[in-house]
Amino acid sequence: MYHEAIDSYSKAIIKNPQVASYFTNRALCYIKTQQFQKAADDCRKAAEIDRNSVKAFYFWGTAAVQLGGYDEAIKLLTKANELAIGQKVSFGDEIHNQMRLARREKFRQKEDKRIAQEIELQSYLNRLIEADLEQKLKELNLSSKSSDTESEKSPSEDGPSTSQMPGEGEDFESDIRKEAITQETVNYKKMLNELFMQVDDRRRRRELPDYLCGKISFELLRDPVITPSGITYDKADIKEHLQKVGHFDPITRTPLSEDQLIPNLAMKEVVEHFLTQNEWAEYDELLDDAGR
Repeated sequence: MYHEAIDSYSKAIIKNPQVASYFTNRALCYIKTQQFQKAADDCRKAAEIDRNSVKAFYFWGTAAVQLGGYDEAIKLLTKANELAIGQKVSFGDEIHNQMRLARREKFRQKEDKRIAQEIELQSYLNRLIEADLEQKLKELNLSSKSSDTESEKSPSEDGPSTSQMPGEGEDFESDIRKEAITQETVNYKKMLNELFMQVDDRRRRRELPDYLCGKISFELLRDPVITPSGITYDKADIKEHLQKVGHFDPITRTPLSEDQLIPNLAMKEVVEHFLTQNEWAEYDELLDDAGR
């Protein structure tokens, strides 16, 4: 009964607008009824009241994903995750799922933009090739007309041959050259479009699977290690967590120390194989690092 709940929380907020949970609870109702902008507004107010509210940043990030603000969503969900870890509050895998969704949709947004640019480039190059063909044919026609004019002005001493009138040889040669130029253009366009087809084939495989991403940074696993709970993390991420946050598994909350981390060799092999087939993944990660 989300609409009834919204009405009730609205009345509570009127009576006491300084309770963050009233806003986060109403925000959840807005999310359930797909009123994402109102949910984001409520979460912003809740965060102003309580900067340590995990729900405020989590619901805010969730709403931001649905509104298409993927960079903002990643920042908000990262904040929610840090607060949850610091307060030892378990949200299961909910925050992680939203983070993965935000990163995936951000990647798809970049891919859509890249695809549009490539289509525009392909069309532009095809137009250039066609314009070049028209120009060459135009120049050839002008050259042929010029030759015909010269032939008419300067007939041979014996007069025109009965088997070949002036300009007929030039016309035949001109037709051959036109056919050669046209065929060359067809070949160029074929090569160009085949090249873009190869790009399309590679793009269809451009998907970074969730299981290859770390549970903390949500980035490609570079040095995967596994905990006694069976959770795989990037070694650098989990070591930083143990040193700065506490000696427990971020997902299961069970006690954990650095000496319990075991290299996940199977996952490392999977990641390396993926990178050999998808070099763009490592390149994109380097770009993200540079951006940060």
